[in-house]
Amino acid sequence: MTNVPYKLTDLMFYFLKLGTWGFGGPVALVGYMHHDLVETKKWITEEEYKEGLALAQLAPGPLAAQLAIYLGYVHYKIFGATVVGLAFIIPSFVMVVGLGAAYTYFSGIWWLSAVFYGVGASIIGIIAFSAYKLTKKSIAKDFILWGIYLISALVTVITESEEVLLFLGAGLLYWLVKAPPAILKRKVAGSLVIYPLLGFIPFWTVKNPDNLLKIALYFGKAGSFVFGSGLAIVPFLYAGVVKEYAWLNEQQFLDAVAVAMITPGPVVITVGFIGFLVEGFWGATVAALATFLPCYLLTIIPAPYFKKHGKNPAIKAFVDGVTAAAIGAITGAVIVLGKRSLVDIPTVLIAVLTILLLLKFKKLQEPSIILLAAVVGLILKTITFQ
Repeated sequence: MTNVPYKLTDLMFYFLKLGTWGFGGPVALVGYMHHDLVETKKWITEEEYKEGLALAQLAPGPLAAQLAIYLGYVHYKIFGATVVGLAFIIPSFVMVVGLGAAYTYFSGIWWLSAVFYGVGASIIGIIAFSAYKLTKKSIAKDFILWGIYLISALVTVITESEEVLLFLGAGLLYWLVKAPPAILKRKVAGSLVIYPLLGFIPFWTVKNPDNLLKIALYFGKAGSFVFGSGLAIVPFLYAGVVKEYAWLNEQQFLDAVAVAMITPGPVVITVGFIGFLVEGFWGATVAALATFLPCYLLTIIPAPYFKKHGKNPAIKAFVDGVTAAAIGAITGAVIVLGKRSLVDIPTVLIAVLTILLLLKFKKLQEPSIILLAAVVGLILKTITFQ
């Protein structure tokens, strides 16, 4: 391959490092990639970066991971996309599996509960702030998007679950309103269903093999339908992991989200922690593979054609509608999860203080706030125990 200013191993090691200490969530990770790969190293052109970012925003799945996969594809095609995707995800996966093992082993230790007492409340504040930023950025002044957003939030609060069909319906509605096909003059009937075809993999030394199949199917669906930032998957996971399958209780689920926040790399890696709590190492592995495989396929398959069709108004309108519904679900999830976590005045104050800190200090990273909340929770619970 000629005129490529870097080797694949160079890109692989870059994403290994980014996955190891890349804090700040999807927006920050995307910013790091632009600063390092486009502005500083000049390995990727501005146009290539913008194409990858647009594709990552259009397709379901975690934004930062999809952009990384696309950037690996730019010069080294499918092999490059695969190597880069694994390099970016593996460090945080190893971390959450380790934390899952520690969490399982030390679950009866009072100080761990004390830490998550403060962290759980802080997570509510972080999700609330993220919902605010996403709403401000994406909904704008479009009354149709506001209607989709409010309906999605209301449905999430009432049902305490996330409806995939509501997302798809929102996308189709906004598409038909904003960019209807020329032949659509009267009525149109159609549906869009995307389910990943998950391969059957033999696993040994598993307590409950049926659980692995359920994990694969459920997290595969999550990876196929969740648009936007990593936090968009939170209400979807809550609906299945807590409400439908009862794999975790509310506190364990919030702890899983907290673990994703305090580790670098993509926020969606929380699925590895959840999988570990449900079915150990193999549960974590299957959950991570099932979640990231759809986003990998939905990045490399359309990549060759995206330059030609990526700016199609119909595609953009569909994604705008789905995004509005997803943001509404995140907002609703703040209320649902807040009822479980904000149990007294100290937890309410921790959540409010988290929001105020994020509003005041734009460059303040979430892990710093979570660490502070952990210390506060430990102090408060120590005083209580004494």
